[in-house]
Amino acid sequence: MKQFSKYKSVVLFIVILIVINFAASRYFERLDLTQDQRYTLSKASEEIIDDIEEPIIIDVFLKGNFPSEFKRLQNETRQILEEYAAKNSNISFNFIDPLAEGANAQQVAQQFYQMGMSPARVNVMENGQNSETIIFPWAMANLGEKSVRIGLLKNQLGSSDEDRVTNSVQQLEYAFTDAISKLIYPRKKKIAVMRGNGELPNANIADFVKTLQHYYFMAPFTLDSSSVNPQKTLQELKEYDLIIEAKPTEPFTENEKYILDQYTMNGGKSLWLTESVAMEKDSLLNPSGSAFALPQDLNLGDFFFSYGLRINPSLVNDMYSAPIILATGSGNDTRFNPYPWFYSPLTSSPNNHPIINNIEAVKFDFANPIDTLKNSVKKTILLSSSPRTKLEGTPREISLNIVSKEPDIASYTDGEQALAVLLEGEFTSAYNNRLKPFEIHDNLNQSKPTEMLVISDGEVIKNDLQQGTPLALGFQKYTGTTYGNKEFLLNAVNYMLDDRGLMDIRTKKVRIAFLDPQKTAAQRTKWQLITIALPLLILGVFALLFTWLRRRKYIRKK
Repeated sequence: MKQFSKYKSVVLFIVILIVINFAASRYFERLDLTQDQRYTLSKASEEIIDDIEEPIIIDVFLKGNFPSEFKRLQNETRQILEEYAAKNSNISFNFIDPLAEGANAQQVAQQFYQMGMSPARVNVMENGQNSETIIFPWAMANLGEKSVRIGLLKNQLGSSDEDRVTNSVQQLEYAFTDAISKLIYPRKKKIAVMRGNGELPNANIADFVKTLQHYYFMAPFTLDSSSVNPQKTLQELKEYDLIIEAKPTEPFTENEKYILDQYTMNGGKSLWLTESVAMEKDSLLNPSGSAFALPQDLNLGDFFFSYGLRINPSLVNDMYSAPIILATGSGNDTRFNPYPWFYSPLTSSPNNHPIINNIEAVKFDFANPIDTLKNSVKKTILLSSSPRTKLEGTPREISLNIVSKEPDIASYTDGEQALAVLLEGEFTSAYNNRLKPFEIHDNLNQSKPTEMLVISDGEVIKNDLQQGTPLALGFQKYTGTTYGNKEFLLNAVNYMLDDRGLMDIRTKKVRIAFLDPQKTAAQRTKWQLITIALPLLILGVFALLFTWLRRRKYIRKK
């Protein structure tokens, strides 16, 4: 009977183990105990992940010997990818060290440059010694023959490594979900790049258009036939979900404006990069080194006024600005040197809107201030100049000689000036209660809910050229600095055309605690003693006490 009871207990134990394992395999749950719910995926991410039906492999190149701050980024990346893999078994990931097996760092870096993935150089402080190392903060998501690059490191001017890592961790979910979205969903929405009113040449908007082609169908569109067959032109334009007006320089006719107005009334969305002052930096490249900034009338004043804003024909002169690069010397002795240039504001972000949350400063050139007017349309100032701003009226002569003069700081008293304004809601037609330039079948005086972003500088979308080849938008070839122009514009387009709530992920806040490197270095010996010597000392005391007690007990027995 006793033997049977013994076997019964063993069998019962085995059955319990089988039941537990079966339940564990069928019912799986991960708990996020972090205060900021860092590892809890948003609803938008979960919906996109649920739609994955084929294997997606994510190769992460953030592996190797690098500073502890970037180890944190590596660990956070691994954690978030584990969440993705737990949601859908079709997701797998690998961490790869690009410099494994003694690979030449410069050659590997060049290969990454060619693939559009710029390496990052970071400073390493160890034992009071400062050195520089190269890391590859990139990932590649692969689905069959399709691949998408994923940047893991957010760069912001003047940020410490800790800030860069914190900002990067905040954007990890958006970066990976956005990449997966591009892999599994076909392009559906259409964007019209407007031509015919003196917009920027194709080569100067090539990088941004190429970037958008990963998300949307792109096509040029002109309003030339608006004078001949405006009804047909409007119908064709309404087939596009968004239009981009990249720095028009020729006035719009009433027919063209009415078509654009009715496009907006029908729910069409638009990105306007337009100016009220005609001034180009290239126009300063003459023997005198000067040119006149003149007011520019594109016949859009009443158009924007009816929607709730006004672009003023003034120049924004901002103490917080990007430098101008001027050449000195000639031939092999030519040097390119930076000089202060207060007509190139580096804009700040006055709020945490998803479009501008956690992006690098956006560079403007000869920007104009925007006034917002009271009406029912919601207006959000996305970018503005710094508080150290002054406005300069036009006409005005601009000369390169100002780089050698000290600015009068006391004159910078005009405060922050709006440079990019997002309008959302139901717009009233610019032709409401006005004579229409032509008749259409379904004229609307009130729009469907829609959005419009107005930026008071066309240079924001302009990429530089090198020997005729477009450079990355926002990249300054002489200083190696990359501004946030492309990310800002891409976020704006994605926000206006987003139907999956992806942009809301960008507002997620993550707090990461780092050790203070100066304090750590100063207290290094103290904490080494506490973490190494103290445990050994306690162990030694315990061993002595144990030996003494054992001997005492043994002596008593004798």
